[in-house]
Amino acid sequence: MRHDLVVFVPGITGTRLRRDGKDLWALSPGMLAGAVPPRRLLERLALPEGIGDGRPEGPFAVQADQLMTRPTGLPGLLMNLGYPQVTGLLDGVLPEQFVAFPYDWRLDNRLTARDLQARVERELARWTEDFRTHYPKAEDDPRVVLICHSMGGLVARHYLECLGGRETARLLVTVGTPHRGAAKAVRFLTGHGVGKSLLGRKAAALAGGLGERLAELCRTFPSVGQLLPVYEAVRRPGFPEGYYEDLTVLDVGLPTAMVQDVFAFHETFETAVLDNLRRSPDLRLPYRVACLGGSGHPTTHGVVVSPGGELGFLDELDDIDPWSGDGTVPMESAFAAWALRGMDEAMWNGHRHGQLISREAFGHQLDAVYHGKSARDTLAGDDDFGIEAPELAVAGEPFEIVATGVARGRPVAATLTSHDPAAPEIRTALTEAGRDELRGSLTAGPGIWVLTVQAESPKVVQREAVMVVQAQ
Repeated sequence: MRHDLVVFVPGITGTRLRRDGKDLWALSPGMLAGAVPPRRLLERLALPEGIGDGRPEGPFAVQADQLMTRPTGLPGLLMNLGYPQVTGLLDGVLPEQFVAFPYDWRLDNRLTARDLQARVERELARWTEDFRTHYPKAEDDPRVVLICHSMGGLVARHYLECLGGRETARLLVTVGTPHRGAAKAVRFLTGHGVGKSLLGRKAAALAGGLGERLAELCRTFPSVGQLLPVYEAVRRPGFPEGYYEDLTVLDVGLPTAMVQDVFAFHETFETAVLDNLRRSPDLRLPYRVACLGGSGHPTTHGVVVSPGGELGFLDELDDIDPWSGDGTVPMESAFAAWALRGMDEAMWNGHRHGQLISREAFGHQLDAVYHGKSARDTLAGDDDFGIEAPELAVAGEPFEIVATGVARGRPVAATLTSHDPAAPEIRTALTEAGRDELRGSLTAGPGIWVLTVQAESPKVVQREAVMVVQAQ
């Protein structure tokens, strides 16, 4: 496998989008300070109504030219810490055999899978001609290793099973991929994306309007609808605990066509997997699947619909115990049940969704997968802990951070840092607040900040991106 072509497929918001040489959504300090009205900013990203799996043209087209390397995102959709040099996480991978696949993450994942197919075929042909210069003793021709974050895993698995990519694949690694969707997608498609928990007063006042505009924008993105949960995620109040239905049974206020499309998208893939297995002489996938995910953070798993149609969002199992996940994707959905037999075959760590592609989160796990080690040799430690933090804050107004699952007496501190060299580091200690919680508050100026929550004895670090805007 050392001589294989390695392809990295990022997740939603993980690619820079540009038009006419201008960055459309990596927000500048001027934008965050209110120089560009949010509605105008969001309109730059919208797609035409009814685009389906087509490609945008004219004023809707963009250039998706490189991975995001700095923190960015849209509060209520996803905040992204940016991707590190992925080749640095893999020992022995040459620059010539590594391919990053940036793409327009607004578009239908079927279309993106076709683009991935074309890119992989072109790059594999190039590498096949040259690889023996570097690996003269290789016993076979190179195949493809796909490393995918978040939605990138949905793109890659569609390419593998529906577009013939399985014939040249050696390994698929999914990292925080919502294999069965995520209930958080219901939030940002129904105007509830920016949760008001932990927000300051001014930020909470902004959250409603931003959530509505974000829902309007995201409903133009076919890809976002394909993140909806296809597991049974919806509950009526008063029904027995543990009784849930799927989105085709209980109406949560989403367009019918959007709900039908996400189920059709998954059904197409699942049917292709079964058909391909039936044609296989040993009834096995021709490539290996490794599944990595985050655990230990409160994660929206379900939706509750009141008799009046109001929505509530559940991150507690039957309103008692918290669901575990990476803060965005529940563990049950991050598990590739279509390829693996049990949850213990996956690799888990205690980090959040936006931090999963990092050396401290899974660098050793990824390197272990790449070199064929067992999942059981790379389990998360017992010293991991969960955090909750708002994605949105207002300049000058304090916002809260909560750490859960931290042993009593263990020191924990929270720090805000910025890529702006003139911005000072902002730090506070978290203190005990009952119910196995530590709390603290921070205040910052406009910008996209990296929140680092660090526990000592032993040292464990959690990170998240926070957008701080100037109230208008």
